[in-house]
Amino acid sequence: MSRTMIGHRGSEFEALYASLQPGLQAIFGTSRPVFLSTSSAWGVMEGALRNLARKKVLCLCCGAFSDKWLDVAKKCGYEADSVQVEWGQQIDPEAVRAKLSEGGFDTVTFIHSETSTGVLSDLAAVSKVVKSFPDTMLIVDTVSSLSTVPVDMDANGIDVMLAGVQKALALPPGLCVFAVSEAGMERVKGTPNRGYYFDFVEFAKNAAANNTPSTPAISILYGLQYILGEIEKEGLETRFARHAKTNAMIHAWGAKHGFEHFAPEGYRSTALTCFKTPEGFDLSAFIKNLKTKHNFLINGGYGKIKGTTFRISNMGNETEATMQELIDAMDDVLG
Repeated sequence: MSRTMIGHRGSEFEALYASLQPGLQAIFGTSRPVFLSTSSAWGVMEGALRNLARKKVLCLCCGAFSDKWLDVAKKCGYEADSVQVEWGQQIDPEAVRAKLSEGGFDTVTFIHSETSTGVLSDLAAVSKVVKSFPDTMLIVDTVSSLSTVPVDMDANGIDVMLAGVQKALALPPGLCVFAVSEAGMERVKGTPNRGYYFDFVEFAKNAAANNTPSTPAISILYGLQYILGEIEKEGLETRFARHAKTNAMIHAWGAKHGFEHFAPEGYRSTALTCFKTPEGFDLSAFIKNLKTKHNFLINGGYGKIKGTTFRISNMGNETEATMQELIDAMDDVLG
């Protein structure tokens, strides 16, 4: 990422842009171009609504970020409703079917791996239900699942799939990668008031020339080029298996100390683990001592479950060796 800066309207940048496409398409599971947005994932999450939604949006809500998407849809002026489950539970595909059967919905938002709760909902099952309703667009956030488990955008009929690079792709924040289905682009072309910065037509037009509509985060793109090269060398299946192993290490550590999972068995993210904070357990002291004594930082819960849960990440570049270092440090602090 410390390479010499280049202009973003010349052949050097076009070559950089083009070099990223095969690796991104492989991890997305798509033959569609993968666009590069200099923004957080939320930029494209809101932008996807501005591009695809017409009147009524259904948001599948099971945690802080999926709940927020409902709020964003309403703030964008859409009529919006939800399939709402308790935080820590997964999205039920049949509940989605029942809600869509009420009629009127043209767009669905879905977070595959709800980072706030550690819940991994069934992407294939939810996608199958949504796609059984003609002309209903499916927007999927894969922020903490992309490259940790298969996502298969094309096979699942996803219309917009997006991810920030700061989670499982192990890069600094500031870049969102996303792809749009052919049907999704047809919908976009007929949608008024898309704005400019997140206009998917502009992204597609520039992508055809290996470029971006606005000034890109070139340094992060250099970092992405490196990470995609590392993923290719490792192999996607090996990468998935590594995340499963490091995730299992944290599950075993939690079981050893009697920590209870917040997410139900069978629906747990392989990118991170969310544990319930036991009664009487001094979570703030545990986090503080872990940081001051061993220079490790874990998260003490997010949103309304802050303090009552804590989260441990194993995603990105973590290995069995690095996770063992963390486990040894946490054991030392627990005593």
